[in-house]
Amino acid sequence: MMSDYRIEKDSLGEVRVPANAYYGAQTQRAVDNFPISGMKPYPAFVWSQVMIKRAAAEVNLDLGLLDEKMARAIMKAADEILAGQHLDHFVVDPFQAGAGTSHNMNANEVIANRANEILGYALDSTEKKPVGPNDHVNMAQSTNDTIPTAIRLGALWRLDEVCASLQALADAFRAKAQEWDGIVKSGRTHLQDAVPVRLGQEVGAWAKAIERDIEKLKMAAEGLRRLGIGGTATGSALNAHPEYHSRMVKKLSLLSGLTLYESDDLFESMQSMQDAVFFSSAIRTTAQDLIRIANDIRMLSSGPTTGLDEIRLPAVQPGSSIMPGKVNPVIPEVVNQTNFLVIGLDLTVTLAASAGQLQLNVMEPVITFAL
Repeated sequence: MMSDYRIEKDSLGEVRVPANAYYGAQTQRAVDNFPISGMKPYPAFVWSQVMIKRAAAEVNLDLGLLDEKMARAIMKAADEILAGQHLDHFVVDPFQAGAGTSHNMNANEVIANRANEILGYALDSTEKKPVGPNDHVNMAQSTNDTIPTAIRLGALWRLDEVCASLQALADAFRAKAQEWDGIVKSGRTHLQDAVPVRLGQEVGAWAKAIERDIEKLKMAAEGLRRLGIGGTATGSALNAHPEYHSRMVKKLSLLSGLTLYESDDLFESMQSMQDAVFFSSAIRTTAQDLIRIANDIRMLSSGPTTGLDEIRLPAVQPGSSIMPGKVNPVIPEVVNQTNFLVIGLDLTVTLAASAGQLQLNVMEPVITFAL
């Protein structure tokens, strides 16, 4: 009868790992040590990690540092993951030991075991396998340069998606502003009646605010394009080829389709997470605008008998378990709540970034989660 587990070994000894898992001992230890949230890494972050591993294999092959069969197997394994396969083998909790070593080793082990399988070695084979997670998949890399690079790539990958959603919202406001431009109403300052405005002007201002938020997000994202990959453990580029950094940035740009730049100071790129803080602050700015607009919508739709009742929202669900016919502004309410969380996550990024010490910020796992 086939066992549900296989035995893997690391520097601390033997570990029981699920028989069909592509990950190995270090990942299993992380699963056992950090059962914090029950969550798994975001797919965009996994893809970013795996793309770094794929790029590194190709660059190290081109530099004559990695055997071609090993490199091709690593690249094929990575391509499978980037195509959506094996994502269920990325299992470490986002909340984990500092720096993200567990994230990095999860990627190294999954890719190494799948690469060995491609080369003809079964997961439970007792033979010495050619592709190692550290020596080959992680060649010329450290957790300390791959994790901050993956954070940057993941955020950049999601940028267009976020901006497109915000633009759709701005466009919807623009359409309503045109539709309602002939409606004259009282303006209000201090929540008291003020000079007249058109409803179209009021709603058009919401559209403009969102469009400016999009501009700020794109501007703040520019700093994320500067990559410190190749700095390895401390920024000194120890154990990396002199051409590795520049080649990696070019390869990642080619593979991802993103515009990326070389860091002009690998030590600074290792120590500082200010680019993540700046980008997070732009997200926070967007969040506060969404909260403000949602609050306006809630107030303008109040009533219908004793409130302002200037706009009426579509009814999407009953509003009360005790008052028949009551309908609540549930969409603006959930917009408020989700953006309260966004602002809290921005504070998390700020605190984590400020906790960096000397040559490394070890709080990057929570920055990964929050951003």
